[in-house]
This record gives sequence, C-alpha cells and structure tokens, in this order.
Amino acid sequence: MSEGAQTDASSPVIIPTKIPKGAHYALTLVALTGAVSLLDRQILAILAPAIKADLNIGDAEMGMLFGTVFALFYAVFSLPLGRLADGWVRTRLLAICLTFWSGATALGGFANSFGLLAVSRLGVGIGEAATQPAGTSLVYDYWPKHRRGFVMAVLASAIALGIGGSLALGGLAADWWDQLAAAGNAPVALKGWQFAFFVASLPGFILALFMWRLREPERGVMDGIKTPRDPHPFRASAAVFGAILPGFNWFNLRRQNAGRRVWKFNLGALIIIIGLMMGLTYLSNWMSPRPPLELAGLTLSAHALQWCVIGFGLFVIVNLLQGMKLSDRQAFNVISKSPTLIMAMAVGTLQSVLNYGMMAFNPSFLIESYAISMKEVAWQFGLVAAGMGIIGPLIWGPLSDKLQQTFPGAGRAYVALFAMGISPFLSLWVYTSPDSGSFYLRFVVYSVVLTGWMPPLYAIIYDQVLPRMRGITASVYLLVMTILGMGIGPYAVGLISDATGNLQMSMISINIVGIPIIILMLIIARRAQRDEDDLLKRANEAS
Repeated sequence: MSEGAQTDASSPVIIPTKIPKGAHYALTLVALTGAVSLLDRQILAILAPAIKADLNIGDAEMGMLFGTVFALFYAVFSLPLGRLADGWVRTRLLAICLTFWSGATALGGFANSFGLLAVSRLGVGIGEAATQPAGTSLVYDYWPKHRRGFVMAVLASAIALGIGGSLALGGLAADWWDQLAAAGNAPVALKGWQFAFFVASLPGFILALFMWRLREPERGVMDGIKTPRDPHPFRASAAVFGAILPGFNWFNLRRQNAGRRVWKFNLGALIIIIGLMMGLTYLSNWMSPRPPLELAGLTLSAHALQWCVIGFGLFVIVNLLQGMKLSDRQAFNVISKSPTLIMAMAVGTLQSVLNYGMMAFNPSFLIESYAISMKEVAWQFGLVAAGMGIIGPLIWGPLSDKLQQTFPGAGRAYVALFAMGISPFLSLWVYTSPDSGSFYLRFVVYSVVLTGWMPPLYAIIYDQVLPRMRGITASVYLLVMTILGMGIGPYAVGLISDATGNLQMSMISINIVGIPIIILMLIIARRAQRDEDDLLKRANEAS
C-alpha cells in the first residue's frame, strides 16, 4: 500500500457550521447515484423466479448471483477505488463508475447462462465499488458535522428508493415485455427479465453526465482540518490493489522488507482460511447437494465456488490490514485502535447478513406464499419498500442528530440499538402473515423501525476517523460487510431454503444474528464518545 498523506491533527481549528452553496445539489446527485446503484444491484430479486426457471438453477445459486459473485468484486475494488477517492477528483470517479456499471447491467440483458449473468454481476460490482467511498467523502466535504445525521438519512432513503425502484421497474418492465412477446409483437427475441436489465441500465448513463459537471469541494474544510493534495493518487490506488490481491501481496511484503513475524501471520492465516472453507464446503454439500455449474467451460461445485470466493475475500482483508500497518501507520492506528469503530463495523456486517438475506428473497417469498404475480409484487411491494425506506431514515437521521446533542456519543447508538433490537421480533410477526394484505400492513411498521439503524451507525463510523481517511475507512467497512454480510446472507437463506424446502423458515431463522448485534450496540453506546475524543491522540501517535 502507498503511504498516505499525513494529516497534522494537532493544530487548533475553526469548524464551519453554515451549509455552503451547492450542498443540496451535491447531496441530491450523490443520493441519486446511490439509488441507481441499488436499482441495478437489487433488480435480480424481482427477476429471480423467471431466471431460475430459464437457467434451471436453485435458490443457493441465485443467492450466489445476488450476493457472492457481486460481493467479491464489489468489495475488492472498493479498496483501490476508495483510496483513489481519498486523493483524486471524486465527481469524475463517480461519473466514470456510473457509466461502467450501467454498461455491465445492460450486459445482463444478453445473458443466456449462469456464467454470462455472473460476468454481468461482477461488472456491476466493480463499477459500484466507488459509490459509497467516493459519495460519502464528497458530501462530507459539503456538509457541516452537526448535519451529517441528516445527510446519512438522505443517502439511506436513496437506497430505499433504489430498492423499491428495482422491484417496480424490473417487475413491470419484464411483465410488459413478456406480454408483448406472447402476443407475437416483440421486436427481438428476448425474455422479459433480459429486457428489464436493459431498462435498468438507462438512468445511470444519464446521471453520469450531471455528476461529471459537479464542482469538487475542498477536502477537509467542513471539519476544519487542512488536508494536503495527494500528488500521486493513481499510483497509491494501484499500490493498494497490488497489496491486497492474493499472490501479489507477497511482492508487496517483500518490497516493504516485512519481518518474519508478518510473513508467518500471513501464511498462517491463509492456511487457516483454506481449512475453514474446505470444512464449510463439505457442510454445505451435506446440507443441500446441488448439481454442478458450468462456468467458462469448467464444471464447478456451487458450494465450493461460494466458499472459495468467501475465502478469497477473507485473505484480502488480512492483506489489507497488514499492508495498511506497514505503509500508512496513521490510518491503521486511527482505525484499529478504536474499539467503537471495530464494533460498529461488526454490527453493520451482521445486520447486512440479515438485510441482504431477506431482500434477496422477499419477492420470491410473496409469490410463493400468497400466489400473487410478479407484476403485482412489483408495484405493490416496490411502492411499499420505497416509501417506507425513504420516510424511515428521514425520521431517524435528524432524530439521531438531536439525541446525539442531548446524549453525546450515545444518542446515535441508542437509535441504532432500538432499530436493530426490535426489528427481529417484528420480522417474525411480518413473515407469518396470513395473507398478502396483512403482510404489507405489517411490513410498513417493520420497515419504519428497521430503517433507523443505518444513518446513526454510519455517522458513528465516520466520526471516528480523520477526513483524509473516510474513503479508505468506507472501503474497509465495505470489504468486511460485503464479503461476510452480502456474500453470506443471501447464500445462507438460499441454502437453508434448498435444504428444507421452506423459504419462510429460512428467512425467519436468519434473524438470529440480532443477538450479537444488541450486545455490541450496548457497548458502543457506553464508549463511542470516549473513542471519538481520542481520535487526534490515535492519529498523532503515528506521526
């Protein structure tokens, strides 16, 4: 990894409190970028029943497409792109990535096999990897610190808009095309789900033009911390990429004259990861034997592919932390010596296991449990999910800001604790609904409560680091959350569903992760302010 520009965090500063010109416009564009990101990512959920039927694959394979295949490339590329966001023009980076992942989404429209659809998904993952690091870093340099709960609430609402839009747009587009094809009026021989991918790709190309023209703000001004210009952001980004890739990371360790202890830890971790993944592959095959997959001319076990990807991601995490410790000691100190930050990342990861596992199969659950059509699910559930997902964060974000002022350090944690502590019990109530009408009514309550976790937790995470480290912090969090949250959640729900033949039970059972979440959030509420107060001390220890 490349040496990061050290920030002098010891000088007294004046922190701006006024919202500068263009802040609302910038927040709107970044929020729409997040919405389009979720639109292209989540569209697979509403199209899953049709894709499964056409490609002859099961729930576990769909979980891999939804989570694992996407997650690996999304997570790995978030690191070099996050580092690039910390040094280059973030507006340009977002515009380029928008164009790339929109093209990859369109590629899904040509898919006629698991392999080609997997290539499309990994392309979407690569392009979307810059969204959170660059987007969060960008808006934080437009908005003062005391309004960032509101900022994160808007970004969280945009995620809900994207999720709801993916269901509505994807389902209605697929249904319209299927009806056109059934009447013999379709101009080209496509399935409805293939057409939906083409439609979903269009907004990103348009948004990229506006993002390219957005003004790049001065870095660190809203925090009163002067941040020097990075002279070689691309070189630093490439160094991060080389430092984390298995195999290439050993060249990096050698170049940095890593000691024997570092080498032993790295190789020992690799051996442990390989053994663990082999054991999980055996367990998964025992629970739910699956036919082999054809991928690039190779015949692979679906479960072996799943755990190879997760193992690869775990080794990338090891490489990242070792590389950061060797080359950017200040960032390593700030991140690794904050118990609050580590626990908050763990909470976000566990919550992502739950959220992504449920989101991947919500449309399939509704179609199977209540015998309703994809079109009905598209507009009914899509509108409910989008509406509640937008309203909820806009309530919880400003509320967490006010509680944070009343209870310094603990206010935001209490909001997140309430949302994540109550929602598993509401989930049991929702997913045992006797009919679709009851499901939607109960889901409204569930959604409003559940959406309260993200704005305060993210604000806690970013308040624990210096401005120049927000991009790489977002990338570290994304790597862990994506590999272990998104990569395991949908697959776990699909695996249990295939093994038991009961999708409802598999979705309810994933709520068990709520137990460690509650314990960690109680600890965070007690020490978040203490760790935030020690931020400058942690930073200056490495100077």
